[in-house]
Amino acid sequence: TMASSLPMFGFRTSRENLDKLASIANYNGRSANRELEQLLIRHIRDFEALHGEIPLPSPAKSDK
Repeated sequence: TMASSLPMFGFRTSRENLDKLASIANYNGRSANRELEQLLIRHIRDFEALHGEIPLPSPAKSDK
């Protein structure tokens, strides 16, 4: 498989949370990473529905 060009982000949580996330992801037919991505997308969508679109900075020339 090809390496992803998507940015990576790590965080710390309890083993219990990781095990429960894995269980939910398995139930939904996803990897734990994809499950977190879906949760993040939903959270951003809900936040923006209440508060408006989150403005993003213009990409730097080196980011293109």
